[in-house]
Amino acid sequence: MTELKGVGIGLGVAQGPVARMADPLPAPKDTSSELSADEETSRVKEAVSAVARELESRGERAGGAARDVLEAQAMMVEDPTLEEEVNARIAAGKTGEFAVHDAFASFRETLTAMGGYLGERAADLDDVAQRVIAHLRGLPAPGVPDPGHPFILVAKDLAPADTALLDLDKVLGLVTSDGGPTSHTAILAREKSIVAVVGVAGAESLSDGQEIIVDAAGGLVAVDPTQEELDAAAKRAAERAAAAAAPITPGALADGTAVPLLANLGKPSAAAEAVELGAEGVGLFRTEFIFLSSTDAPSVEEQREQYIELLKAFPGKKVVARVLDAGADKPLAFVNDAHEDNPALGLRGLRALQANEQILRDQLTALSEANTQTEAELWVMAPMVSTVAEAEYFVRIAKEYDLPVAGVMVEVPSSALLAERILEVSDFASIGTNDLTQYTLAADRLLGSVASFQDPWHPAVLRLIREVGAAGEKLGKPVGICGEAAADPLLAVVLVGLGATSLSMAPTALADVRATLLTYTADDARRIAHAALTAGDATGARTAAQQAATREKETQS
Repeated sequence: MTELKGVGIGLGVAQGPVARMADPLPAPKDTSSELSADEETSRVKEAVSAVARELESRGERAGGAARDVLEAQAMMVEDPTLEEEVNARIAAGKTGEFAVHDAFASFRETLTAMGGYLGERAADLDDVAQRVIAHLRGLPAPGVPDPGHPFILVAKDLAPADTALLDLDKVLGLVTSDGGPTSHTAILAREKSIVAVVGVAGAESLSDGQEIIVDAAGGLVAVDPTQEELDAAAKRAAERAAAAAAPITPGALADGTAVPLLANLGKPSAAAEAVELGAEGVGLFRTEFIFLSSTDAPSVEEQREQYIELLKAFPGKKVVARVLDAGADKPLAFVNDAHEDNPALGLRGLRALQANEQILRDQLTALSEANTQTEAELWVMAPMVSTVAEAEYFVRIAKEYDLPVAGVMVEVPSSALLAERILEVSDFASIGTNDLTQYTLAADRLLGSVASFQDPWHPAVLRLIREVGAAGEKLGKPVGICGEAAADPLLAVVLVGLGATSLSMAPTALADVRATLLTYTADDARRIAHAALTAGDATGARTAAQQAATREKETQS
């Protein structure tokens, strides 16, 4: 048996034969069209419209985060700038296929150079262009194969349109050679509870029909396993299924130490599923959805009704609402319409709100009014706080609106290093591991070319988290985790060992994290965390933690 290593998503294990994604369509040749410009333009317009409607239809069927991604792709394919670029090439005598290929490739290069949210969107352009070209050629759109039996899907990466509608009765697991723990593929795999290992070195060597085991817990792909190894994997899968079906209990360690397990939510409509999956509250409510769908800042009344809907779903439970986090990957013209060469380091988060204080005051008004009409325990927090003065500013203004619990997000190294001073003036801290990793390792978290750096296991990130945890313990202030890191079951143990008092994640990750926490005591968690801190890189930290966790289990037995 050969083992290939990657980054596992969750704790699942699956086995089956490989089915590879088909190679992309070959690039169209640069030849002159035999049709008139009007005829080519009409062909392309019809193909673009058909692809956009298909993406929207897939989004409606998929729902959740997949719908948002696919709707964004549908808007992208009909972008007026792209249409102008395609038409200009057709006017120069090119075929529709080549015009689409060349225009989309040029646009992709532009977006990639911009980085941030737009840089990430550039990766989706390849998929969209392929779909339009396939339609023009009368060919099926590139996508997931159908070998007629259940299979492990192996691909370079998956486009959102493919991931959104995977037939989970046939797709047993997922292996990609590209992507990291915060890629679209990883996020959607978590949402759909697909057993996945991403960023697998050597995945391109796997061939159709080859039997493999996908071990997300170990971040491994076992190639040509023995029958004994297949049986062991099947047993693990059955045990995990039984654990998932067990009655839901509050998050806790083996010694009874409470670790509340909360949900990251982007819309009130997602609350019911989170409650069903055992969320003990909400650790991160992203309020951006109200703003991103508007050309102007929404009114107090519009916001209040959305907040009431969410809070009613969690009577008596904590709900942490993050005020508007605009800028960088979530640009809003009514907040900041100035061009920024590097928006991730620009006017975003609380900085943008300070520059547009009425937007902040309106939002706090709406949250306060919703709070008085519901029974949830509402906490509010500010994004992208980098100084003590910013923390003081937000807490002061939140208290003006009778919001009793006001805290900050720790997403940049400066706020982690100043955690004690910041927590002296704040009620709590919540660590956003996605951005904290990005800024610590100087690697844009939405840029595929540096995805390998975007790993919250890196000891530099863990040391900053320890700073915040220690400050919280000293001052008796809560320290939560609300980044994707909390959804990694073993990393969740490490985070608790570093001082985290609650964990918030995608609701589908709650069962695995709950089960893993119950196997370790607080002392175990601290020892496992210490082992991770002694490593020199993310891979070493993950390995050291796995070895330490194994030792703790052997000691218990």
